[in-house]
Amino acid sequence: MRTRILGLALLALSAAAGKNYTVTLFDPTMVAGQKLAPGDYQLEVTGNKAVLKNGKHTVESPVKVVDAERKFSSTTVRYGSENGGNQIQEIRIGGTKMRVLFEEPGAGAGGANGR
Repeated sequence: MRTRILGLALLALSAAAGKNYTVTLFDPTMVAGQKLAPGDYQLEVTGNKAVLKNGKHTVESPVKVVDAERKFSSTTVRYGSENGGNQIQEIRIGGTKMRVLFEEPGAGAGGANGR
């Protein structure tokens, strides 16, 4: 009985924690005003918040998650230019229909772009 309750509790915790995906950045990139070095990052999306982690370095950003019409074949990162550097606008998650739209710098709540 205890193991069944513990199993259900762990399942509920994992569902509330959000989903994790791997994203590779090939160039220096800005997210939420912080510069990220090239490398592999774990992307965790929970509600309207995304967290990018690489080792001990963590960046949190407000996002809007929307569904595309069909699944993406691979994970891709769409950039915009901000002060001569790369700014993440959108991440399309491979194997899913999920598009993660990052809020533009200086935009208010709910100001995620849809480009």
